[in-house]
Amino acid sequence: MFKKIRNAITSQLATALLYRLIRAYSWTFCIKVENEDDWLTYLENGGSVLICIWHQQFFPAIRFFKKYEKYNPSLMISKSKDGEIIAGVAKRSGWHPVRGSSSRGGRDALHGMIDRFKKSRLSAHVVDGPRGPAGVVKAGVISMAHTTGAMTVPLYTSADKAWYMNSWDTFILPKPFAKITLSFGEMIKFEASQNREGFEKQRLQLEKIMRPELKSS
Repeated sequence: MFKKIRNAITSQLATALLYRLIRAYSWTFCIKVENEDDWLTYLENGGSVLICIWHQQFFPAIRFFKKYEKYNPSLMISKSKDGEIIAGVAKRSGWHPVRGSSSRGGRDALHGMIDRFKKSRLSAHVVDGPRGPAGVVKAGVISMAHTTGAMTVPLYTSADKAWYMNSWDTFILPKPFAKITLSFGEMIKFEASQNREGFEKQRLQLEKIMRPELKSS
C-alpha cells in the first residue's frame, strides 16, 4: 500500500514538473494562429466542435490550448504509461483526459468522450492514435462526429525550426524560440451514414484533407 501511495505521489510530482517545463519551454515560441474565428464563433453560438490533429503535431499546440480551458473540453489519451504522463499534462492545461485508444479500452473511451462532448461541446482528437500508422485516420473520429453532430475542424501545426524524432510519426519538437503556426482548416460536417461504405468514404475524405499537412524532416 505504501509503495502504491509513494508511486502515485512521485508520478504526480513528476507530471507537475514536466508540465511546468513544457510551459516554460513553450513560452519561447512565437505563435501565430490562423482561421480560428469561424469555428470559435460557431462554438460560442451553441455549436459543437471536434478539433482533429495528427499525433506528429500536437506538441506545438499545448501552450495555446490552455486558452480553451473555460469550455471544459476533453481529449482521448491512451492507457499506456506514456499516456498517463500526457493525461496529467492535459489535465493541468484545462483539458479532461478520457483514457483509451483503438487498441486498448477504445469502446469505453469513445462512449466517455461522447458523453462529455454532449455537455462541453468542444473536444480534440488525435486522428492517427497513439501508435499509428502515420497518416491513417482512425474510425473513432467519424463515429464521434456522427453521434454528436459536431463540426470537424482539422488543426495543423508547423515550426520554422524543429527537431524530428526517430519515431513512427516523425514527432515534431520545435526548437527554442521557433516561429510556430497553428492553422485551423475549414469546418466539415459529416452527416450520419447508413452503411459501412458511406462511413469509410467519410473517413477517407478526412484523411485526404489532412494527410498533405504531415511534415517530413
